[in-house]
Amino acid sequence: MSTNITTFPGDVAGQTRAQRMRQHAALDVTKAAAEQHGVCVRPFTMEVEDHESYEVRYVAVPCGSTVESVCAPCAKKAKALRMAQCREGWHMEVEPDFTPEPATKDQTELLEYRADLFKAYKEEGGSAEADELREEIHSVDEELRQLGVRGRLPSPDDPGKRPVKRSTKRRQDAPDLPRRRVEKRTVGREFAGAFRPSMFVTLTLDTYGKVRDDGTPVDPDTYDYRRAARDAVHFASLVDRWWQNLRRVVGWDVQYFATVEPQKRAAPHLHAALRGSIPHELIRLVTAATYHQVWWPNHDERVYVDQLPVWDFDAKAFVDLDTRRALTTWEDAEVEEPAHVARFGRQVHSKGILGGSEEAGRHIGYLTKYLTKSIGEVVEQDTERQRRHADRLADELAVTPCSDRCANWLLYGVQPRGANSRMSPGRCKGRAHRRATLGLPGRRVLVSRKWSGKTLADHKADRKRFVLQALRAVRIEKPEKDPARLVWHKVRPGDPNVPPRAHLLMHAIAQRVTWKAEYDRALLAAQPPDLSATAA
Repeated sequence: MSTNITTFPGDVAGQTRAQRMRQHAALDVTKAAAEQHGVCVRPFTMEVEDHESYEVRYVAVPCGSTVESVCAPCAKKAKALRMAQCREGWHMEVEPDFTPEPATKDQTELLEYRADLFKAYKEEGGSAEADELREEIHSVDEELRQLGVRGRLPSPDDPGKRPVKRSTKRRQDAPDLPRRRVEKRTVGREFAGAFRPSMFVTLTLDTYGKVRDDGTPVDPDTYDYRRAARDAVHFASLVDRWWQNLRRVVGWDVQYFATVEPQKRAAPHLHAALRGSIPHELIRLVTAATYHQVWWPNHDERVYVDQLPVWDFDAKAFVDLDTRRALTTWEDAEVEEPAHVARFGRQVHSKGILGGSEEAGRHIGYLTKYLTKSIGEVVEQDTERQRRHADRLADELAVTPCSDRCANWLLYGVQPRGANSRMSPGRCKGRAHRRATLGLPGRRVLVSRKWSGKTLADHKADRKRFVLQALRAVRIEKPEKDPARLVWHKVRPGDPNVPPRAHLLMHAIAQRVTWKAEYDRALLAAQPPDLSATAA
């Protein structure tokens, strides 16, 4: 026998537990409001102390995540900055000025003092005074950086054993490339006295076997998962070699804004905005002739599967559990030929695009389309076949060495560089082995140094400066406190004065609503009057 009970929204006592559980939690509603107003939903709390007013307050600092599933407001802000960075540098017509300022008197005198310290340190050798000289050299280096000296200064200690030099002779199976002297210019040619087009290029990796429309292999047993995993790990080095070859061929310092995304088959490919115009055939020639050789020990067959090597504290090395012999060190491992050669595939797409056109804006959106998603979220895994394909690739990446310090080398009988007791054979914490990255350990966005002449922090400062100028136009001043008077501290665990996260979010929402109202007022004041209606 069933009884129908009519309940009202405010009648909590007459509701079942299931009905109450379906209601929105207070924190969830707060997060939804924060997302609506562009406030970070997972901030971390910092304690700020003002040395002049002796005021101590707690501030919610945005998490800065670039993944929308983690924090949508922060991810959207990061994407907007990337779009502004891409737009500002793509069709630049004026050569940016990177001429360094002449060295100051203080810089040269301090560098001379450092040279004397360096000489004295070499003469002292391993004496007790050498430690004091080393500390003095480090303090001078810090002073030089505060005076605006950038770059790496020579270390007071010997660099140690230099790496083995490998042959730079081109492979016989790769076409030769013409080489020109690279000019010190980054802006492309102008055509017909008015047009200065740039390029949009897409590069993909080679095939590893036939695939279906959903990206899964037709025959998983013959699909080369090993080569797919290694190509993904070394994709960033292959791309760096492509930029190098392209600049040597065209003869000028090509600048780029590129993003790395996975295809349906989970193999990475590159979308790049290049400043200037380059012939399509030349781009195809450079792609076909570009390769990256990995001069590592051979790691085709695993030496240890079930019985893994263990750390010997006496020998300070990993040893075989049966023979108690130490594994071959990285320096002593034989490398007669490259363990892997990474190449691009035949599919190369290049297109010329004019600045300021609708097509340029559309391609900027395409470049940054997936920046708010992780690699694992972009690859479709809706069907069982797609999930099995992703599982097999992840399993291969789990045992593929990602660097010369990767713990996976112990599976192949080689001790990685810097081996220690904290390493676990076959378990490396590198990003390349995570399923969310699918073998791509590096950055998703690749930007050349001379692209726009600005960092993301510079672009963020430009946006802030624009808003402050708009507010001043309507007499709204936002005084900035001197950073020197503020001291930031991490919140101590168990601090009873720390407000709950919901309170911080509500305070940030109220502040954002106020800012939005002030900015809307400034925009309305900046708009020209509507003269369409005739005066009565």
